[in-house]
Amino acid sequence: MWALVNNSNNITNVYGEFPSKITINNRNYDKAELNAMSDSEKLAIKIYPVTAAEELNNKYYISNDPTYAVSGDKVVETITKSADRKLADEDAKDEEGNQLLNPDGSKTINYGLKTNAKNKATTQANGLLKDFDWLIQRKVTADTAIPSAVVTYMAAIRTDHGNICTAIDGASDMAAFIALHTDTFKGDGSVDVVARVNRWTTDANVKQHRR
Repeated sequence: MWALVNNSNNITNVYGEFPSKITINNRNYDKAELNAMSDSEKLAIKIYPVTAAEELNNKYYISNDPTYAVSGDKVVETITKSADRKLADEDAKDEEGNQLLNPDGSKTINYGLKTNAKNKATTQANGLLKDFDWLIQRKVTADTAIPSAVVTYMAAIRTDHGNICTAIDGASDMAAFIALHTDTFKGDGSVDVVARVNRWTTDANVKQHRR
């Protein structure tokens, strides 16, 4: 990124890439010319490099618009947090505070991060179990026993799902919620503990039964 700074040291424009033409001190510069300039040549016409800020994770936070400030021979971008995203569900309301309703007359709900995370866990659990449906159908229609390893695995996945949802419900604040989604690492950089929401019983002993 680049920033155009005027003679009063105020930032007048910030560019992700140069436009087709910029007028500086009554002279026109086209994009190709600007891209071909060295950093020192750009600085001479008050085009400063921008040090980009690290963006906040928009899964968890709402960001304010970036701000920019001249610092020596560069411009520094700053991005601050406006608010955390909501963990809990909320009633959906219009600008006047009136409850919004679904076509069937029920309340419209803005689902929070916790509900969305539990729904994702349910989808993952169902996905891990669905490949064994044929064994259940075979048991019902032909009374063929389901392999004990599969029965054990399916019970473990249901337990995992319950534990994950309980942990999500128990997250008291955003830091605790984020921790459920974050792996921990050993000193060598390898994963030590997989994030709770991604930690499911291995299917190593039942892969051959998936269909």
